[in-house]
Amino acid sequence: MKYPPDSTPANSAAAIFFFFFSAVSMACSGLLFNSFVDNKCFRPCHLKPAVPYPRSLSTSRFYLTSSLRISMSMEENGAPTQGFEVSRKKLPHVLTVAGSDSGAGAGIQADLKACAARGVYCSTVITAVTAQNTAGVQGVNIVPDEFVAQQLRSVLSDMEVDVVKTGMLPSIEIVKVLQRSLKEFPVRAVVVDPVMVSTSGDVLADPSILSSFREELLMMADILTPNLKEASNLLGGMRLETVADMRHAAKLLHSLGPRSVLVKGGDLPESFDAVDVFFDGEEYHELRSPRVKTRNTHGTGCTLASCIAAELAKGSSMLSAVKLAKRYVETALEYSKDIILGNGAQGPFDHFLRLKHNSGTGVTFSGNDLFLYAVTDSGMNEKWGRPMEVAVKEAIEGGATIIQLREKNAETRKFIETAKACLKICRPYKVPLLINDRIDVALASDADGVHLGQSDTPAQVARALLGPEKAIGVSCKTVEQAHQAWVDGADYIGCGGVYPTSTKANNTTVGLDGLKTVCLASKLPVVAIGGINASNAIPVLGIGAPNLKGVAVVSAVFDRSSVATETRNLHSMLTEAVSKAN
Repeated sequence: MKYPPDSTPANSAAAIFFFFFSAVSMACSGLLFNSFVDNKCFRPCHLKPAVPYPRSLSTSRFYLTSSLRISMSMEENGAPTQGFEVSRKKLPHVLTVAGSDSGAGAGIQADLKACAARGVYCSTVITAVTAQNTAGVQGVNIVPDEFVAQQLRSVLSDMEVDVVKTGMLPSIEIVKVLQRSLKEFPVRAVVVDPVMVSTSGDVLADPSILSSFREELLMMADILTPNLKEASNLLGGMRLETVADMRHAAKLLHSLGPRSVLVKGGDLPESFDAVDVFFDGEEYHELRSPRVKTRNTHGTGCTLASCIAAELAKGSSMLSAVKLAKRYVETALEYSKDIILGNGAQGPFDHFLRLKHNSGTGVTFSGNDLFLYAVTDSGMNEKWGRPMEVAVKEAIEGGATIIQLREKNAETRKFIETAKACLKICRPYKVPLLINDRIDVALASDADGVHLGQSDTPAQVARALLGPEKAIGVSCKTVEQAHQAWVDGADYIGCGGVYPTSTKANNTTVGLDGLKTVCLASKLPVVAIGGINASNAIPVLGIGAPNLKGVAVVSAVFDRSSVATETRNLHSMLTEAVSKAN
């Protein structure tokens, strides 16, 4: 943890208070969530109700907050006792009871990834350990039911579970253990994914447990999510070949006890769409989406059920949760359709939509990248009749060590297209490409980071959105702003304007003295910005601040007939000056 210099504890008592407050603050931080409060929404013990439930689930959005009051005596010279109050926010929490997939495409691994992608905490109870990959299942080792019971008690007795999602339940004994546990520790909803056969066709549960599923598990379910094969098995081998068959199956399954049923039609013959049928006892909903042609479908059922559970834990109604889950799976499949992992017939897909972006092509930021920092200007490019891509390529060939793409007036779609085109130019040279202000464009183009002004999104928010690997720079004029940039997790600061500049109206200058003051106080690498060109760059680098790593230029290179020549000359001059200084 980083501690501000002005907050360093002066004595042991203050030190204890400071560290204690910091620890409590971290421990009690959390996410707000939306929750059901209508007790009609979920059955406390998951027993079949004597009367039908209402057609729509009534929800009320609120925040669950428990207050932790902490006081500590800090009496010195008769000073009153100090106290403070910290609020702890209840996290939405899904418990998955399922088997482990060594290939990590399905099972608890898929459940964990799906819940994390949807912003929900997920705990696990493992019912079986499987040896499987993209070719199929090579082995299954069932966990003893006594140990399954112990896992359930450990989590349910302590961790405030909202929703339980079930997957592979390989034995009658484990089904009974789960039923007893949920009666002892009621939760708000149970999502039952009746996993019996893997996507590759391997049997994962003994057919003898079908009766236990029907008689004990379905009565607990707030939603049942079988695919066509599972629905057929639960209904004694009923043939399911049309959407009409699916609707009939949903109604029959609903009569067995679950509050709602989602029959998944991903394997429906001769269907151009991916059709699922949702039935809540009163209304049918046919949910259609374009069929994604890909081999990477392993774990889609587990993921869909876990996503439904996650959305329920956050407070969605059942139908909304189902729709969101279907859209999420569709998006993940589309993103992952060309990923190649494994040699078998069915590969996994990317729950976080990140694997293609993290293929090792990105550039890791270093403070030395700030040496010759080129900031683009579309107006100057238009003046000289130069496309942005050409300007960026010439700047890099001339020696620019980092590029900031600044497009103040471009439409978002055009900005993203330009960023992607420039990124293709920068990557072979290992030159980072940052986006000015626009985090959305940086995400969409997979740029190497962003540069933010004082009026833009705070750096800590940008970090949460971009992740730890992207570079974040912040424009600063004062010591206080530089310190805040460090606290917020920025990688560098841009200090200026050092001199007056024509690219920013009403920009207050800090001068060389202000630049030096900020540099000496900053814990981050610094690049000098504002009005810098070949005539004044050397005095800037000569201010005597070790963490001043370079200069940023705009018109000095881009408002010239030859970007490459001007950049090359400036780079040579800066290199010679630094060499002499050392």
